[in-house]
Amino acid sequence: MKNLYKISFFLCFLAVTSCKKDFLDLSDPTTKTADKFYQTEDQVQQAVSGAYSSLQDHVNSQYVFAEMSSDNTTIQLNPSDRGQTDRVEAFEFWNVTATNVNIADLYNQSYNALYNINFALSKIDGVSAISDKKKAQYKGELQFMRAYYYFNLVRYFGPVVLLTEPLASSSDAFKTARSPESEVYAHIVKDLSDAAASLPAKSEYTGADVGRASKGSALGLLGKVYLTTKEYAKAESTLRQILPLGYSLVNEYASVFDTNNKNNSESLFEVQYQGGNNLGEWSSFIYAFAPRNSAGAITGFSTSRPQGWNIPTKNMISEFEANDKRKAVALKEGYTNAAGIFVAIPFVNKYNHPHTIDGRTDDNWPVLRYSDVLLMLAEAINEQGGPGSAYQYINQVRQRAGLGALSGLSQETFRAAIRHERRVELAFENDRWFDLKRALTNAQMVTLLNAHGQAEKASPTVDRSGVPFTGNDYKFDGYEALYPIPDRQLFLDDNLTQNPGY
Repeated sequence: MKNLYKISFFLCFLAVTSCKKDFLDLSDPTTKTADKFYQTEDQVQQAVSGAYSSLQDHVNSQYVFAEMSSDNTTIQLNPSDRGQTDRVEAFEFWNVTATNVNIADLYNQSYNALYNINFALSKIDGVSAISDKKKAQYKGELQFMRAYYYFNLVRYFGPVVLLTEPLASSSDAFKTARSPESEVYAHIVKDLSDAAASLPAKSEYTGADVGRASKGSALGLLGKVYLTTKEYAKAESTLRQILPLGYSLVNEYASVFDTNNKNNSESLFEVQYQGGNNLGEWSSFIYAFAPRNSAGAITGFSTSRPQGWNIPTKNMISEFEANDKRKAVALKEGYTNAAGIFVAIPFVNKYNHPHTIDGRTDDNWPVLRYSDVLLMLAEAINEQGGPGSAYQYINQVRQRAGLGALSGLSQETFRAAIRHERRVELAFENDRWFDLKRALTNAQMVTLLNAHGQAEKASPTVDRSGVPFTGNDYKFDGYEALYPIPDRQLFLDDNLTQNPGY
């Protein structure tokens, strides 16, 4: 998959011109129209590769929306720079508004990527130089990615604009309306069902193709969709189809995230990154997550200036059971600075691996893992009448972590066990916010998050250097389970409506 992201081709919105990254050694394609471009399999592959590359932009900031809004992580506040008060910090304190820049970026990036996916899908069937089997594969990859974007959008915003074809004219962009969640989910299910039927198994990919979306990727995401819509029998039958596809848990939890072990037996899908070069495909998660002023104590480069975002909370740290092997991999409770002094500021350690260039790490981002599949299967079984055969799946995950097997639980206590296991197994992988929304009623979510907020106010995970809390900090009112539609979109399109409460 390394070579896959070296090509980042996408069609610019309503411009019908093609774009390229500076590092590509290609003839300038900007003189070609989009219709002329889609002539060969190589050109179609470039378009599909561009869609994959856009996923990097998407996941780079997902921790802000899916971890920091939950009880998993907090921030190391910078008292000398309050410019992030109404930006990233707003998600930690549930003070997000329709003018939030990060919300606008999330919305715009998602729909730009969706436009490019829709455009490529509209062109593939017309390319005669590709076999039907390859066309089906490319379409399946694009359908998987389209479903992934819409699955995130509908969970973040509720009803959203559903576009499955390129817009005919620029004026159409200002006439869109939000589709009901049921329609969005129906299309997600269709895309993933079609993708599962047309994509090859992961084992069929070799060389530069390793890391592409596969049948297991589509089935895994479809199973999660069915869990979200509470169609538990469908979730179970879908997830069971993954079991014979050759996936397995990696022996050691740390090896799952090792940059020398990418796309391993546990990986259903991960967003690919490549550090150590000038190709522009590197990741930098540890630079966002390491505490401010830690310089090179964590990153290994004394010139680095980490940001202190996504700091594990005391609540998260205490969630790990004694002797859980995953804790030391997922997080560290502090670091030793250049003066040899231990600084007790926790940080996410899961994406902390040696790299050769300051700011350019090689860490991929996990989207779907086999342990997630096992825990989802256990959840789906339990929701249909109690644990029953679900123990074998959750206990596989616990056994790798060095923990004892569960048994003899009621349906409700098993639900709590699943929430716990998912929280520690998938810590800092952008699942917690969605898991809370799926597992809890809105009233339960209000109670849980406000209790967490009060605990943080009483004893912050990270010292605030004298900056006081405001009256609105850590006040979760329920409606904030959905994010606001960006105000710019409402201004441009009279057909759009705002979510209640904003």
